[in-house]
Amino acid sequence: MPQPIRRIVSLTLSLIIASAVIFAVVDLVPGDPASFMLGTGARPDTVAALREQMGLDLPWIMRYGRWLAGVLHGDLGTSLAYKTPVAGMIWDRVQVSLPLALMALAIAAAVAFPVGMLAARRRGSLADAAVMGGTQLGIALPNFWFAMLLVLVFAVRLRWLPAGGFPGWAHPLAALKALLLPALSLALPQAAILARVLRSALIETLGQDYIRTARAKGLSRGQALRRHALRNALVPVLTVLGMQFSFLLAGAIIIENVFYLPGLGRLIFQAITQRDLIVVQSAVLVLVAAVIIVTFLVDLAYVAVDPRLRRR
Repeated sequence: MPQPIRRIVSLTLSLIIASAVIFAVVDLVPGDPASFMLGTGARPDTVAALREQMGLDLPWIMRYGRWLAGVLHGDLGTSLAYKTPVAGMIWDRVQVSLPLALMALAIAAAVAFPVGMLAARRRGSLADAAVMGGTQLGIALPNFWFAMLLVLVFAVRLRWLPAGGFPGWAHPLAALKALLLPALSLALPQAAILARVLRSALIETLGQDYIRTARAKGLSRGQALRRHALRNALVPVLTVLGMQFSFLLAGAIIIENVFYLPGLGRLIFQAITQRDLIVVQSAVLVLVAAVIIVTFLVDLAYVAVDPRLRRR
């Protein structure tokens, strides 16, 4: 089987297995969703009617099959708490979480690449020590604390940016301004991690024979780093970038609550507290699918960066 076909089959199987695991885990949560929705004082016949309406009286495999068939047709069901289509709710929240994750990742990469290259180029120097100390601090600082600090400085004192909320994409400039502080707070630890990984990868690559050959031909250390070492050090960096994007998309719930952003993480948190299982299942499936697809794209990027991997 050709490698591209094998990867697509693997991607499809991963999505199917992930959907079954998500449905099973959510289905095993203790308590009766129908009783929770109606309250403890609800009559038994009312609870039974709601269970039938929700399909909770059907066998597990039938409920999973109906849910999966709906997902494949773009129908994620109807929220039990809000009485609205789940697909529309998730789409509205993705329009906040996805740009936030992309903006944070772009900021992290814009900071990490020059900082990591500087540390690798001047290994053992004062600049390298400063970079390593700064990145350690960036990893150690909680991003929600950094977020509140940004709010105090740029929103409360300087009044350059909003302290929270999201005006929607009808006003693009205002929307970007609303996402800037959350993106900065998310980008700090990611930039620190990425800079350290890039530094280590570059230092290892700079010790290779072909780098010494390039230096012997007259290239400076900086030129050899930019022209040769950087490209060959990108494979571990791409791995970290893929993991960071998945984390930023799925794990920004604390920052979304700090800045009152109507994102996907906050939607999942609200759905869990309301035991809105249909929303939880569908939103988690979207996040897992995004992680699997990003991993697939990172694998393709490996081949673009290192052609030797095409033969594997």
